[in-house]
Parts: sequence; C-alpha cells; structure tokens
Amino acid sequence: MPSKLFIEQNMPVAENPLDNTATTNKSQNGVQSLEIGLSVLDVLIDHNEPMMLKDIAQVMQMHPAKCHRYLVSLIRKNYARKLDDGRYGLGDRVNTLAAFGHSGFSQNNILERLTHIANEIKDTLNCGVQIAKWFSEGPIIIQSVEPDSPISIITRIGSRMPLTTSATGQLFASYQSDEVIQPLVTAEWQNDNEAIITEKWQNFSHLQAKIRTQGYATVTGDMLMGINAITIPVILPQLAISDKNAGKGLPLEYAITIIGTTEQLPMSEQHNVVEQILAIAQRYQIA
Repeated sequence: MPSKLFIEQNMPVAENPLDNTATTNKSQNGVQSLEIGLSVLDVLIDHNEPMMLKDIAQVMQMHPAKCHRYLVSLIRKNYARKLDDGRYGLGDRVNTLAAFGHSGFSQNNILERLTHIANEIKDTLNCGVQIAKWFSEGPIIIQSVEPDSPISIITRIGSRMPLTTSATGQLFASYQSDEVIQPLVTAEWQNDNEAIITEKWQNFSHLQAKIRTQGYATVTGDMLMGINAITIPVILPQLAISDKNAGKGLPLEYAITIIGTTEQLPMSEQHNVVEQILAIAQRYQIA
C-alpha cells in the first residue's frame, strides 16, 4: 500500500469580522456581540456533542480567551454548560426549546446527518468530502472527511472558503442577496481597479445565475492545480422551496463539497456524480 499523500488546503483568512467589535455596521441596527454569542451557540448546536474550548475557537476563528467570555455568558443564561472534563456542551435551555419542537438537537441533528452523508459519499466516490456552514463573513468548513486513498485533499476545519474561486464559496454566493455578497466578493478583488471589478462582478453574476439553474457549483483546478470540486446545497425539509420562490436570498445554511483529483472526480462525469450525491442525501431526508 503506497504512503498516503496529504494535500492540505490551509485557507489564508483575515481575522474573523465577527471578532472585531469596532467594525459594527450601524446601519444594520443590530447588536454585534449578540450575533457573535449566537454564532458560538451555533457551533455547539451543529457539533451536537461537547467540545473543547480550542476547537470552538478554531471554528469561530477567534482567540480562545475571547471565545471563553462568550461561553461564560451562554452558561449564565443556561444555553451552554461546562462539563467536568473541561468540554462545553448545550445547556438545558436549548434542550427545552428542542422539546417544544423548535429544532432537532439529538438524533435529528443536522451535522450528524450530514456527517453520515459525507462518509457515504466518501465510500461511494472515494473522494474527500467537506461540510460548510454559512456565517456572516462567508462559508466556513465545519467538518472534513478524507477518503481511503493514497491522495487526500484536506481543508482544515475552521477555514473560510473564498467566494470567487472555490466551489463552496460560489454556491453560497449564488443563494444570497447581492447586498450580502457583493461587498464580500469585492473584498477578494481589492487589488484590482474599479473598471476590472465592475467587469468581474458582471461575469460573477452570470456564474451565479448558471449555478442556481443547474443546482450545484464546480471548479476545476481554480484553487489547486489538478484538483476538482463539486458543491451541492443542503436544502432542509423545513426550508424546502418551490420553483416559484427560487432565486437569490434563500436561507442556505449548509453545503456539501466533494474534492478529488481529475482522475477521482472527472468533470465529464459531474452530472452523474451530482445524481449519486443527491440520491444519498435524499435517503437522509436532506437534499
């Protein structure tokens, strides 16, 4: 058995915009510290099992000391709890909400189901699979599954995916409003002049329309030479939409990305691959 070659996508990211209280957009009339605290709670909900502080901070791209302060506040309001072994889990208040049917935080946990899907996709296609969640600063990887093959492409959990060059980012960008996406996309083109940015945005808008029409996004070597990726949206049953409501601004929270070499994931087979992925997702009542 040959040694396994790991190709790690350690995405260079700026400091988490949520972690900068000095950049609050007053025009939104929101409370940024509350949004950050709820994002920390989201991490615990998505993971659905106790986590160490360093792991929560990694997902949030936040210094552990600052992350700890938000956890203390969540514990005081009984939305989180600290275990004897030092890990943090969901508090009784969250469990009470679940009991009233507002969400499923146990057997029906979204991340748990998505991880099962990711493992089945990995076994079927022998490719790497990653799960991303949308945050206000963009899509962030919250789970990564590597294949049993000599070559594995790994993206670190907590990495923020670029909107313009990754399949994950392009898909999420196609299901959000221009008001949300355009400033984030423009920031990725900050070294270009205004005329070039205008042209790039027009081309990107065409790409968004194409992705929404076909229902998935693909890239071929845009981030790593010889590496292809396909991303599909995760449409939860409670958020299912009809064709009438299709378009930008949809509440897309999660996406699944399949990553492989040109041999593992040939783009000539992308339609067949997408059909296989959707068939697996539908068995878990997600697609």
